[in-house]
Amino acid sequence: MSIHVSEPGRPVGTRLPETFRARPVGDVTELAETQPVNPGRSEATDAEFQQAANAGRYKALEEYGAAAAGERREDRPYLPVSSISSPALYSVPASATISEALSVMDEHQVHHLVIMADKNVAGLVDLRWLLGWLHKHEADAMSQSLVHVELPAFLTASPETDAHQLARLMLAHQLNAALVVDAKGAAAGIVTSTDYLRLYASAGRHEGTV
Repeated sequence: MSIHVSEPGRPVGTRLPETFRARPVGDVTELAETQPVNPGRSEATDAEFQQAANAGRYKALEEYGAAAAGERREDRPYLPVSSISSPALYSVPASATISEALSVMDEHQVHHLVIMADKNVAGLVDLRWLLGWLHKHEADAMSQSLVHVELPAFLTASPETDAHQLARLMLAHQLNAALVVDAKGAAAGIVTSTDYLRLYASAGRHEGTV
């Protein structure tokens, strides 16, 4: 249960599921029995890492790294989202206006904002969505508070989520970002389509030099 989708809704309370407060999507599976990651092979899966970590085997990621050390990151069967995501996050409270949200984006030169209701994650919006919302509403919509706006669906993933699987789900849901959430349900980073472009563009440069 490492990738979840939260449906569209107003930013009231948390929009994360109980283990992240949303329904799981896609075909991410978990093993029936706890097994350690085998450093002798490079087939570690997201589920194996989660099971090993939950069982207290905190060296699982280390072992995975040893197993995949000879492979390029973009070619690895299991690539943790934490290895390509950015920890830089900016947020506004749900009480903020559309105008204030746009100002924060402009000030920090970012395209995504986390919407918070008290200390809870209540949404994730991007610049394109905000501009589209403004286009559909009246001229005074800039003063509209986000708490009265139905925010779009958004994806959440754990730091150990398989980045390749997340990319497929981002494409399927036509979302260009996913929020990385830690074990306590707090926002820990963001992964965007730009991160994937950098990853695969880097792969293309390597192939061109061969």
